[in-house]
Amino acid sequence: MLFYRAAVDLSRPTLNYVAGIIRRHHKAIGSVWRRLNPAQQALLVLIYLRKGETYNELASGFGVSVATAWRYVEETVALLRARAPKLDRALRNAARDGLRYLVLDGMLIPIDRVRADRPYYSAKHRMHGMNIQVIASPDGTIIWTSGSLPGSTHDLTAARIWAVLRALAQAGMLTLADKGYQGAEGPVATPYKGRNKPLSQKAANRSHARLRGPGERANAQLKGWRILRKLRCCPHKAGQLCKAIAVLQNYELAHG
Repeated sequence: MLFYRAAVDLSRPTLNYVAGIIRRHHKAIGSVWRRLNPAQQALLVLIYLRKGETYNELASGFGVSVATAWRYVEETVALLRARAPKLDRALRNAARDGLRYLVLDGMLIPIDRVRADRPYYSAKHRMHGMNIQVIASPDGTIIWTSGSLPGSTHDLTAARIWAVLRALAQAGMLTLADKGYQGAEGPVATPYKGRNKPLSQKAANRSHARLRGPGERANAQLKGWRILRKLRCCPHKAGQLCKAIAVLQNYELAHG
């Protein structure tokens, strides 16, 4: 086995933040001793999420068993996920912050599945994956992420399943979305469809895209964590990982 030094492009405050969460959890459950201290456990989890390294690689690098590395990741992801706001609270926070509008977009998390797993196959993206709904601010800050659904689920269907449209209507927040949400009720604005549109509709579509574009950076921020570029774990953990990563990404932007 060969070893080498490596780096992860995250700030020290983010490491301290995760270590603090773990330390308080250990104290709450009365955990007396761990193979790794909270800072080392936090670093292990951040490397797993940011760089997408396997449990075998993590175990070798930190001198623990594969099972221990798995337990550390599961524990910390659950702690971070618990800090992600619920949909109603996230929308209330957005309204309190005075945001003029929100951006709703769907994201596909690729998964390691075979062709026979049809429910996971997205014809739009031509790959197997899990559908995640993301609400972002106009500048691309992640406001909320949904749980996961099979990749064959249409974005509009997914938004209805997670009660996103009803929550947006109750909050009265104008929301911009792409053509995948055509027919959405409530304050959701989508582009005009059709090839031979009048000039007024073409201009409206250009304005819509210009306003929506920066908000869609939220998906790129999530995909910056390599674990989401192709899941090798249970597909249904995609939503849990997205919520945990959203907490970390927002903290990194605010304090990094």
